[in-house]
Amino acid sequence: MTDNDGYFEYLSRRTRVGYLYRKNLLYPRISRRLIGHTLDIGCGIGDMLAYRNDTVGVDINPNTVSFCKAHGHDAHLMSINKLPFNDSEFDSALLDNVLEHLDDPAPLLRDIHRVLKPKGRLIIGVPGIKGFESDIDHKIYYNDASLVDTSRQSRFGRIEIFHTPLWKSEWISKTIRQYCTYGVFERLE
Repeated sequence: MTDNDGYFEYLSRRTRVGYLYRKNLLYPRISRRLIGHTLDIGCGIGDMLAYRNDTVGVDINPNTVSFCKAHGHDAHLMSINKLPFNDSEFDSALLDNVLEHLDDPAPLLRDIHRVLKPKGRLIIGVPGIKGFESDIDHKIYYNDASLVDTSRQSRFGRIEIFHTPLWKSEWISKTIRQYCTYGVFERLE
């Protein structure tokens, strides 16, 4: 997403309840699965950067990167599918509600593989049914199996799948926009 599509404005309109949910419920669940020096890909307005130490953000939107930097976060502008970091620089990476925006996730996943250390972790969060249908920019819907398969094709092995805000439920997926599936993967050689 670029400046012209209102992405920064959209992120800035988050509700207090949404912020509290992410800070008090979602981020603790994600953070305990991340290891070491972490890259937040599609960092938006930097909520994870503010929550978790030793986390670097990257985004394709210059407004969000500027916002993060103005708030003292380590954030970098990236080109599409090209991370501005050295090989094997990170212990873990997070793609939280990013993958579904890509027509072809393979190039970005390959570059994530490049910047992760051997056995590094990748956590991917994708929206459930209602969340997927609520954004016209979403390209590919992922369920548990397709998320694992997509990751495996880019040399990431499954560690765990979990669902938020509660547990795996098709009813919740169809009812609550914030429902997401998260996959925890390990970088394979």
